[in-house]
Amino acid sequence: MLKYTMKKKSSGLIIAAPASGTGKTIITLGLIGALKNNGYVVAPAKVGPDYIDPSYLAAAADMPCLNLDPWAMRLDTIAGHCFNLSKAAPLIICEGVMGLFDGTTDGKNSTADLSATTGWPVILVVDVKGQAASAAAVVRGFANHRSDFNLCGVIFNRIGGKKHRQSISIAMKETLPNMPILGFVPKTVGMQLAERHLGLVHASEQGQILEFLSAASELIANNIDLRCLANLAQETSIKMHEQKPALAPLGQNIAIARDAAFSFVYDSLLNDWHNQNAELSFFSPLANERPSKYADAVYLPGGYPELYAEQLADNRDFHAGLLSASTKAFVYGECGGFMVLGKTIIDGCGNGHQMSGLLPLESSFADPKLHLGYREVKSCSDTPLGSTGKRFRGHEFHYSTAKILDPASRKLFCCTDSTQKNEGSSGLISNNVAGSFIHLVDEA
Repeated sequence: MLKYTMKKKSSGLIIAAPASGTGKTIITLGLIGALKNNGYVVAPAKVGPDYIDPSYLAAAADMPCLNLDPWAMRLDTIAGHCFNLSKAAPLIICEGVMGLFDGTTDGKNSTADLSATTGWPVILVVDVKGQAASAAAVVRGFANHRSDFNLCGVIFNRIGGKKHRQSISIAMKETLPNMPILGFVPKTVGMQLAERHLGLVHASEQGQILEFLSAASELIANNIDLRCLANLAQETSIKMHEQKPALAPLGQNIAIARDAAFSFVYDSLLNDWHNQNAELSFFSPLANERPSKYADAVYLPGGYPELYAEQLADNRDFHAGLLSASTKAFVYGECGGFMVLGKTIIDGCGNGHQMSGLLPLESSFADPKLHLGYREVKSCSDTPLGSTGKRFRGHEFHYSTAKILDPASRKLFCCTDSTQKNEGSSGLISNNVAGSFIHLVDEA
């Protein structure tokens, strides 16, 4: 058993990288699994807006993963999440997003900013494929770029062999002699996660997820100094407190769509609603299930309905249940859920699939266009989300194009991006039914 120096408070580490595609997700998964196998209790976290990576991190840690978003979340919300993480485990492993200093257009709200806020030091994962001694210059640049966070160690990934490792070690000793090298991870054939257009394939769809996590854990255990790494964790410096509500419940009895087509929902949101005394029930549109007849709100989160459009179109009991619910309950959809509330989804081959028709919307993947970015929105109407003028922060990420079939239809939100540039209106509302492409995260 490895010896870990326990801190009085919860302690955390952030696993970051110079850029996306360096292998930091697989290394983070392997670290969590290897630490767990050696007796550590690890709470996982993820920087920024992401529904997919947290599904893997949760599977590796065998507990929910919480997102920490410096732009979309108020500081109070982040403090509440840190409090919940500290209750779950003495050691927090948080995966960064993109490159260490990548954030909004103004350069803020990055993984480095979250490190500065929480006090958790950063371990940098450097992909050294195609370079050797130059890797030391990369590490030095990242270590010296800012003074308000602590880069406490480095992991070199995709090492080619003994000489490759020696070259990097010598360069690091000459350039940054006091920087801990926590390990050299070799190139490994087959250690890849399946991807699709919004990123990785969700963990729930991976048939061999346990085998993959076991292999990643073994790889890391054999190549990383776990004891040294764990002892680099620092106590959480943010003033933590019990979670305060981020978003009000949509109702007191909320029926939530949950299956492979509707998987983009944060556990923290559901816990938040539950803690506000809302009763939650779940149903599967893919299994042709109806929402609970007792629900006073129905929530269709985002996901991949376009991959199951034909099946969803055929599930008439599901659509009949939505129609019935819309006469007495608030029905709300985000992104993929919004598409299903519309009239039609056109797939990548140009085939149309009839949806619920509760909103005058046609969504198409025939000519995919990326819509990506943070959004601040203001409610245009009174709804259970909030009164007119209520502001929220969230994000948009989809490849569909939208056609509003009724130009006179009521709009749900007015939007700006992270730079306060006007993005026009987003979403629709018709009687008790509303939705948009925005994933709401927190009040503004």
